[in-house]
Amino acid sequence: MHFVPPAGRRQVALTLDACMGETDMRILGPLLEERVKATIFATRRWIDNNAAAVELIKAHADLLQVQNHGAQHLPAVIGTEKVYGIAPAGTADAVFAEVLGGEQAVATAFGAAPGWYRDATALYSRDAIELIGTMGQRIAGFSLNGDIGASVSGEVAKARIGAAKSGDVIISHINQPKRPAGAGVIEGILVLAAQGFDFVHLDDVDIVAL
Repeated sequence: MHFVPPAGRRQVALTLDACMGETDMRILGPLLEERVKATIFATRRWIDNNAAAVELIKAHADLLQVQNHGAQHLPAVIGTEKVYGIAPAGTADAVFAEVLGGEQAVATAFGAAPGWYRDATALYSRDAIELIGTMGQRIAGFSLNGDIGASVSGEVAKARIGAAKSGDVIISHINQPKRPAGAGVIEGILVLAAQGFDFVHLDDVDIVAL
């Protein structure tokens, strides 16, 4: 997915997944210092274990919007086949519980119900997509994978993000402080800021599906 910025504007939508584990302050700290807008996709698991980061995000709601990444970080796939080695939700009831659990966690922690959902792998079965739509959630894709699941080096992450084009929806991760990718994620973001890009929330643009 991508969007069409207004004429004469260079814009990207930065999205950061908080799947589980900890908070990468190498990313969160500079985002706040440089006043960079981002949309964070948080799971219930991450919210429950990162109280200090939750409070920090709540204190900067003008910059950081939080959306739904599910309850347990499961692929929204109805079936038995694993996705990138991760067991899927599997049934319609399990997909419903995963989406609803994440929605409730975000609403409780941040005081506003999310309207966007992204599952654990950004892959969905068609029947799961239809179900998620009936729950009032829009599926959030991306056009630029900045850190490949936080698996790349800092140098690669910086280069990938720094090469973003206007209208890109960038995905990276903010829950892997011990991996080298995070250092490159924030460096790439700051490269875009220095080039004059504006950062926008998903709610602020008209998304075009790829």
